[in-house]
Amino acid sequence: QSIAAPPAELPVNRWIIGEVVETLAKLDRAFDELRFDEMADTIYHFTWGTFCDWYVELVKGAFDEETKRVAAWAFDQILVMLHPFMPFVTEELWNANERPYELIAAKWPAPEAQQDPRAKAEIEWLIELVSEIRSARTELNVPPSAKLHLFAAGAGNEVADRLDRQHSMLSRLARLESIQLSGFNGSGAAQVVVGGTTYALPLEGVIDL
Repeated sequence: QSIAAPPAELPVNRWIIGEVVETLAKLDRAFDELRFDEMADTIYHFTWGTFCDWYVELVKGAFDEETKRVAAWAFDQILVMLHPFMPFVTEELWNANERPYELIAAKWPAPEAQQDPRAKAEIEWLIELVSEIRSARTELNVPPSAKLHLFAAGAGNEVADRLDRQHSMLSRLARLESIQLSGFNGSGAAQVVVGGTTYALPLEGVIDL
C-alpha cells in the first residue's frame, strides 16, 4: 500500500485522487462523531458511484501507465477504508496479489495529495454532459448503436478547451460521431444544457421524427 498518491497529469486521474482525499476527510469526520452509518454510506457511495461507476468507465480504452498506477493506488485506499466494514471480503481481495503484510496491519490512508479544483470541475462537467446526453438518447429511443453529431452553440473558451481535451472520452461514452463548436441551424434536434452551454443532437435519419 502506497500512502502517497502517484504523480498524475491527466485530469481524470487528478480528479480521482482528489475524490479519495475528500472521501477520507468525510470518513474521518464521521468517525470522530462516532457516525458509523455515515462512514458506511460515504465509502459505499465513493466505491460504487465514483470509482466503479465513473472512474473505471472513464479510463476504459486509455489505460496508460499513469492510469494503471493511479487506479491501483485508489483501489488500495478503497480496500483499507472498507476493511472495518467488510474485513473478510477486503482481506481476500488484498491478498489476491502478493503483499508484504496483511490488510489488518495496513496504515489508515493519509494521502500526501491535494484536491485539484480545475480537474474536479472538468470531470464533473464531463460526467454531467455524458449523463444528459444518455438521458436524452433513452427518452427519445435512440438506438444504442447510433452515433450522433454534437453541436455546442456559443461555447466559451473554457468549454471549447474541455471539449478538445475530452474529445475521445466524450465521443466514446456518449456515442458521438463528431463534436462541433457551432450551433445547429436545422430542425429535429434534441437539446441538452450543461453549465450554461446548449448542445444540440440532430436526429434526422436516426429516429422517426
